This record gives sequence, C-alpha cells and structure tokens, in this order.
Amino acid sequence: MKKLGGPVPELAVIDPDVAGIDIGSRSHFVAVPADRSETPVREFGSFTANVYEMVEWLKACRIRKVAMESTGVYWIPVYDILEMAGFEVTLVNARHVKNVSGRKSDVLDCQWIQQLHAFGLLRGAFRPKREIVAVRTLVRTRDNLVRDQSHQIQLIQKAYTEMNMPLQNVLSDIAGVSGMAITRAIVNGERSPKKLAALCDVRVQATAEEVAGAFLGEWLPEQIMAMTCALGIYDAYTTQIAACDQMIEAQLAKMERHEVPAETKRVEARQTRNAPKFDVQIALHKMLGVDLTRVDGIGISTALVIASEIGCDLSAFPSGKHFASWTGVSPGTRITGGKVISGKVPKSHNRVGQALRLAASSLKHSNSALGGYYRRMCAKLGKKSGIVATAHKLARIVYALLTKGQAYVDKGQEAFEESQKKRARKSLERRAKELGFTLVPTPAV
Repeated sequence: MKKLGGPVPELAVIDPDVAGIDIGSRSHFVAVPADRSETPVREFGSFTANVYEMVEWLKACRIRKVAMESTGVYWIPVYDILEMAGFEVTLVNARHVKNVSGRKSDVLDCQWIQQLHAFGLLRGAFRPKREIVAVRTLVRTRDNLVRDQSHQIQLIQKAYTEMNMPLQNVLSDIAGVSGMAITRAIVNGERSPKKLAALCDVRVQATAEEVAGAFLGEWLPEQIMAMTCALGIYDAYTTQIAACDQMIEAQLAKMERHEVPAETKRVEARQTRNAPKFDVQIALHKMLGVDLTRVDGIGISTALVIASEIGCDLSAFPSGKHFASWTGVSPGTRITGGKVISGKVPKSHNRVGQALRLAASSLKHSNSALGGYYRRMCAKLGKKSGIVATAHKLARIVYALLTKGQAYVDKGQEAFEESQKKRARKSLERRAKELGFTLVPTPAV
C-alpha cells in the first residue's frame, strides 16, 4: 500500500504572544491570551487616541504579533499605527477566518482570530512598504482621474451627435489636437463651418469640405451648454492629473537607488496621450534597478502600475509561481478523489494581473519570443486562456527581473520556434524508443 503524506501534527500553540483584532467602523475589539490580562477582551474606539491606547495595552500584555481582518479600509490606520509601534502585524482575508456558524459576535470574532494566529493557521496578505503605498495611492488616483476625464469626452461626443454633427466620422479622435481646438471654438461662440474646418491640423486626412459638412446640423443651446460644462470639467481634470504627475515624479525620485547608464534608454515608438508627462522609464529604472519596458508587451503605463503595486521587494513571495498566483493569472487546482474538477482561473481584481493581461494581449503581432509564445498558446488553448497563460509567463519574468536584477534579453521569435522544434523532436524520440523504433532524419529538400 502506497504511503501518502506523513504524520498529522498535533494542534498546539506555536506562539502565545499574539493578539486578534476585529476591526469595525466605530470600535475595535481586541483579544489577548487569557493569562495576560484580567479582561482578555477589550473594546477600543476608532479615534487615533483610542488606537494608541490599544497599543499601550498590548505592550503591557507582552504582545509581539497581531492579526486582523481586512475589513473595508478601516484596518489601514490601525495597521499603520501598530506597525510603527513595532508589532508584527498580519492582515488576513475575512473568508479565511470564518467563525463557527451560529456563533457570530465581535467578541467571538477577535477571540477566534487570536486563537487561529496562536496555532499558526493564518497567512498574512501582501502589503508593500509605506513609500510604495504612497506611490500606489497616487497612481490609483491618477487612473481614476483619467477614467473620469474620458467620460467627459464621451459627453462632448454625445452633444455633437444630438446636434447631428458626426465629427467622429471625419476626425479619428475628438480629444486630439484638431477635435479640442474645434470644441473650444464652438464653446467660445464660433459657428462658421469653414472657420471651424480651418482649425484642423495638417495631419487630418479628411478634406476641409468634408470637415465643414459635419457642422451643417442644428445648433441647440442646451447641447452647447452641456458641451461647455463637459469641456470645463475636462480641463479641471487635466489640471489635477498634471498635479498628480508632479507628486508621483517627486515620490519616485525619493526612491532612486540605482544608477542608469544613458545608453540604456529605449524610447517608445508611440507615446499615448494619457501617459505621464515626465520620463517614467528612467525614474522606474533608477528605482527598481531593471528596465521593465524592455520586456515585450510591457509599456510605460504597465510598468508604472507594476512598480506602484509591488515595489522592488518581493521577499514575501517564495518563488515566481507564488507571485503569479497572487496576481491571479494561475489556473485553479480543484481536485477531489484524484480527479481534476476544474482548472478555471479564479476571478481576481488584482491590478498587476489586469495590467499583465493587457500586456499579453498586445503581443498578437509581436515578432519576439513572447509574441510567438502568445500565438502558440492561443492556438492551443483558445484566445482567453492564451492571454492568461502569457500573462502568467510575464509575471514570472517580472519576478525574475526584480529578484535577480538582470536585464531582459529577447531571443526572438525564430529562437523560440527552434526551441519548440527541439522539444518536439526529443518527445518523439522518447516515444519511439518506448515503442522500439528509432527516428531517422530525412535529408532537407
């Protein structure tokens, strides 16, 4: 009989110097071991003074480690204060500390968390350092501003459509140089189709007559008012995005730890309109020590998202597989009775995983090794699974670059295809040997 596994360890207290906290919006319930205080469970308010009172009580109880649930955003100030006070804080998923059914209360919750943590049954969530958290907050704020700003462009386009002026049929981008110049002229009172068409840039492919024909609709005052409001809000967002870019640049400058040779700079072929106006590539290279944009598919915006979410310290992940699983680009492992029930990728809102998926989908026409890998995976698994498989490979590449500090070198599509041929040849030779045959190569025609 085959022996599976080893002896089951007895459930014993691994670390007695731990506490459990049930986070709430109005108050926090804290539990310590019963022999540390006459009242092992206490309730503290949510104000800063109450949290510092909690810190003093935990120190008096000789507590070294604290575990808490990730409830909304109420845990963030408590986490920061406890971490600055010298405690080893563990943030756990609320689904991993579910209490016994029918026995749900704040007091029981904090006691249950403390008991699980004392037995060593809780795993902490990944939380980057405070300086990375600051950059992450700024980048997320910037993304929200860009998304809200794009909504104002949609409102402007809607106003054009309701006035029967299909400007999008003659201009590829209403938010471009020509589109914004025409919109501002209309808001300032210009109504002449010829004068509006004359504001187009020389790169516009449509003729002046075609552009002027788009303004032969009906000038509705209410739609002009809607366009004026949307344009004003758009400009306000532009100002806020510029201020956010300045703060991001200043924060990244504080974390510069590496020297970057001038010849290593690689300029992108096309700069997107929503990209930050400062040199993000050099700033991230000085911060991380490697240039993530050298990896095919990872552009400036994707590299900024990755750096702002994880930073350069990945010691919390033992291997690239663990990091890929955290990003949400690893297949599921639902196995029962020795049978694989499902390998479906679990749903995840991880921002790094979403950025890697977008980077993978951009490799469709790439002549790099990653481009060849993407097309091979899509042909083998389908487009959706091929994107996830390529994102998984990108995640492991990012992990290797940040942990080893080596520059990425693309071997090219031909080298990738040659390696696939070698693997297929070895597989055929092994299979033929098992069947008692020998493969003989035919001369090239």
